[in-house]
Amino acid sequence: MNNKMNMSRRTFVGGALAASSIPFLGGCEREKHLAADRVGVCSWSFRLPFDAVADEMRKLGLKRIHLAIQPFLEGESRHGLAESPEALDRVRARIASGEWKLSATMIGFPQEDYSTLESIKRTGGVVPDDAWERNKEIVKAAVKFSAELKSPLLTLHAGFLDDTDSAALKKYAERVKFIIDTCGEAGMPVAFETGQETADSLAGFLSSLPGAGINFDPANMILYGKGDPVAAVKKLAPWIRHVHVKDAIKTAVPGTWGTEVPWGEGEVGQDAFLDALEKGGYKGAFAIEREGGDNRVADIALAANRLVGSAA
Repeated sequence: MNNKMNMSRRTFVGGALAASSIPFLGGCEREKHLAADRVGVCSWSFRLPFDAVADEMRKLGLKRIHLAIQPFLEGESRHGLAESPEALDRVRARIASGEWKLSATMIGFPQEDYSTLESIKRTGGVVPDDAWERNKEIVKAAVKFSAELKSPLLTLHAGFLDDTDSAALKKYAERVKFIIDTCGEAGMPVAFETGQETADSLAGFLSSLPGAGINFDPANMILYGKGDPVAAVKKLAPWIRHVHVKDAIKTAVPGTWGTEVPWGEGEVGQDAFLDALEKGGYKGAFAIEREGGDNRVADIALAANRLVGSAA
């Protein structure tokens, strides 16, 4: 492990716990742990401007970041309000100095409505026709921006894959291919977020679409009611390029959202999840994502503690 870029597990966990005031959860220590340099965080999880994100990451001992670039294209409430050119300069400086290490960049689309499962099914990703021309320009800008930051990967939600409607599927595939091709022209790998479809449906779609990768989010499988995330890893392993660390509990009311909970408190199961990824050959980053709850910093620290453990 590079000591200039990364901390020991003990230092990493100590920083996380000191910042969050969470006592070490010895009872939650698990057999499966990760090297600290593989663990990072999604910038939007903090719901803070980037300068404040930097402060919190420093306290937690985190360097890897899944960076939302929405604030520098057109800000929005979900992934970050608009930020100034000066703030962007400071982001670039953090990356250049090694304070931050990009695991990926991320974009969303302005028409997306996550209020209900039905609303996001209609409005998510590349699906809505009335937003496609605008979204093509957002993709182009995001690819250019990500390349300038030398991001290793761009991630986004493509939206719901409907393989029961051949015409809709054809249009969806054409739009996804546009994104893959646009990224490819810039030498930018792309990964699409999982969760809206079953692993079988997604694997079938990806098999016919060279160049596509996925950002695997285990909680999304549960939140959308699309199956067991550990079983999904085994089917989707060839396409996994990036992983979110997020947990959830399935809904008791079909057709409604499940509930996101802190990592280790839901139905994913850390040991089984990490074991499946390891057996599938995944060697990349793990970005902690927290989109629910009112104690985000503490929840991120808790996830870091559980992922890294206490061994030096």
